[in-house]
Amino acid sequence: MKNFILSILFCTSFLYSQDQINNVLNRKIISLNGDWSIIVDPYENGFYNYRYEESKWGYFKNAKPKSKSDLVEYDFDKSDLLKVPGDWNTQRQDLFFYEGTVWYKKSFSYKPKSGVRTFIHFGAVNYDAYVYVNGEKTGHHTGGFTPFNFEITNLLKEGDNFIVVKADNKRLRDGVPTLNTDWWNYGGITRDVNIVEVPEVFIQDYFVQLDPNNNNVISGWLKLNGDSNEQTVKLKIPELNIETIPVRTEENFYSFSINAEVNLWSPESPKLYDVILETETDTVKDQMGFRTIKTEGTNILLNGTQVFLRGISIHEESPIRGGRANSIEDAEKILNSAKELGCNFVRLAHYPHNEYMTRLADKMGIMVWSEIPVYWTILWENKNTYKLAEQQLAEMICRDKNRASVIIWSVANETPRSEKRLDFLTSLIAKAKKNDPTRLVSAATELTYKDKVITVDDPLSEYLDVIGANEYLGWYSYSIKDIKDFTWETKFNKPLIISEFGGGAKFGLHGDEDTRWTEEYQDAIYREQVKMLSKISFMKGMCPWILYDFRSPRRPLPNIQDYFNRKGLISNEGNKKKAFSTLQKFYKEKSME
Repeated sequence: MKNFILSILFCTSFLYSQDQINNVLNRKIISLNGDWSIIVDPYENGFYNYRYEESKWGYFKNAKPKSKSDLVEYDFDKSDLLKVPGDWNTQRQDLFFYEGTVWYKKSFSYKPKSGVRTFIHFGAVNYDAYVYVNGEKTGHHTGGFTPFNFEITNLLKEGDNFIVVKADNKRLRDGVPTLNTDWWNYGGITRDVNIVEVPEVFIQDYFVQLDPNNNNVISGWLKLNGDSNEQTVKLKIPELNIETIPVRTEENFYSFSINAEVNLWSPESPKLYDVILETETDTVKDQMGFRTIKTEGTNILLNGTQVFLRGISIHEESPIRGGRANSIEDAEKILNSAKELGCNFVRLAHYPHNEYMTRLADKMGIMVWSEIPVYWTILWENKNTYKLAEQQLAEMICRDKNRASVIIWSVANETPRSEKRLDFLTSLIAKAKKNDPTRLVSAATELTYKDKVITVDDPLSEYLDVIGANEYLGWYSYSIKDIKDFTWETKFNKPLIISEFGGGAKFGLHGDEDTRWTEEYQDAIYREQVKMLSKISFMKGMCPWILYDFRSPRRPLPNIQDYFNRKGLISNEGNKKKAFSTLQKFYKEKSME
């Protein structure tokens, strides 16, 4: 227990680049969601002058002519509107393929309060965001799928205020992700925007977990922001009759370790407890489940019991309206479909999804694999690329480290083997373990094929807790009839998750099992795959590709793909394909084993 306490305290040294505020949804907030004025700016005239120098008088000033002869070449008040949260691609047809800068402006009334600090919090902006309040630069954030916030206490005034955001979704060779991906590059302010009000000293972050080596001990830490002056801090879990005073370990950090008999969280019984953290001036409430997750040889153990992960992969697209998913209604639709399929596990690919997903997964009892977009051909030698990957990893873990549903942090997908890549990813793995020693770390790797033998042999696997592997027998390689002839070997005494398999089908297109793009072809792949995979003794889970069809610019085939990846078990219109029932039947049988 002592070693665990030391390790979770040590992880506080890996701080987050934006001093991220945790659990914003359960704090005092003022929503800025709704209509925002926008200016499309492909040449970035609102940011640079004609010498391509950063301008002091850009669009962020929201300038107005003071006389009839003044030259101001933009006007937010006469511009078009877009909904926030939302992507611009699906809100305006002329922006469907657009990659570049769009300026957003929101006016609001505010009354500053004595003893109250104010932050602006974004769930996500894709990809690069500059934020300005009343014409003054507040901060800059890079990364399209993680939250960030800036303090704006001294920039607000009583009465009318305005916020301007420069959102730029241009793909970059040294970015994370890089230029080449297989999903739609949705641009804009894609998640909630809130003003957060907190006292001068407030609870910024906290980590509350079961000791992985003792199911009867809850341990963790909390971090204050402000001149705390050694405030009294309390942790309460009323249902367990727990009220304890954490010990101050260093400035603004407090730790605790409590004996407790808890009902463990699991897919069969997703028990959540009300957890209350208090200081003399601040109170934060959360709902948390308590469970352990570890491996033993080739087994995955949830609460000390072997578990098979009956999963499915998911992209963050709305099955209700299309475009980027961003609401509790989207999360309910997606996760209810996964439940209907028979899943106890989802892979949220290939980037951190919105917070509604992980919080709802807690309530529904669905285990989660969460991933950062270190995808395909990342620049392994580039120090800035690594810095961005590490930042996104930290922000992902910071937001969801108290979610019982999240059992796996993934650091990469389908990355080509090299020494530079190994150095890059092993450094990320070490950071993930330092930041959160209570969860498993994985990555979706690739395999070696020779003479109908598939070998799990990626050198990265030596550093992973659980090995993820993608394979597409019957779709990208070999025929469906060949699948039954393959056998599997591994070089590691570790559990394997098949993190992707599958094939494409256009809903409603029928034919024989040899005709590509038909539902029958896809269904045959699934039937043969589950037969083959069931014979792998060290395979302890799978999350086929994918639950819903999703948009991708790499998929232009007319009348079949139409810029959709058609590997979904459900079409983008919500229609189930034949393979849905095949996997559903397999999972029902697995659940009874």
